Amino acid sequence: MFEAIIAGYFTALSLILAIGAQNAFVLRQGLRREYVGLVVAICAISDAVLITLGVAGFGAMSRAAPWLVPVMKWGGVAFLLFYGALRFRAAMRGGEALVPSASAPVSRRSVVVTCLLLTWANPHVWLDTVVLLGSVSAQHEGQRLAFGIAAAMGSFSFFSALGFGARFLAPVFAKPRAWVVLEIGVGLVMWTIAATLAFS
Repeated sequence: MFEAIIAGYFTALSLILAIGAQNAFVLRQGLRREYVGLVVAICAISDAVLITLGVAGFGAMSRAAPWLVPVMKWGGVAFLLFYGALRFRAAMRGGEALVPSASAPVSRRSVVVTCLLLTWANPHVWLDTVVLLGSVSAQHEGQRLAFGIAAAMGSFSFFSALGFGARFLAPVFAKPRAWVVLEIGVGLVMWTIAATLAFS
């Protein structure tokens, strides 16, 4: 069981460690200090649900309904292109509009909807949590529950560190130019992931 726990925790951590659409959003909300706990909870709970699907054998379901793959793929591409465009537009507006204390607060509903879309409409999240973790869990037959719980804890610890730890970068992002750079970086990440999905 200990081996399954270690494997689950660190496999999940390594898969979600790379910056992506979901992580970039959590980082941005952490820097803005807006609904950080809510965002972390949504990401962690969503990952736990998806990990459960993977460990329970969602791969078999996707093989039974092959239309799920292209629907998730092109829906994800469209959303990532749209969200990336929003980030580029925010960067073009200039630094003052991006300073947390000066910018207009974003509604809770808007944050929740964006976070849910970046999680549930993101094929990379499904690939990491459902397909890859589901496949790895198959190597721990009889200990899948321990593997899945450990993987969910790995996800929770990562998002907590990313969201609540972002405040330590606040002095850097007190400068409007830093926010412009961040917005451009997030936009590039979104469009790069969209291109990777589209041409894969």
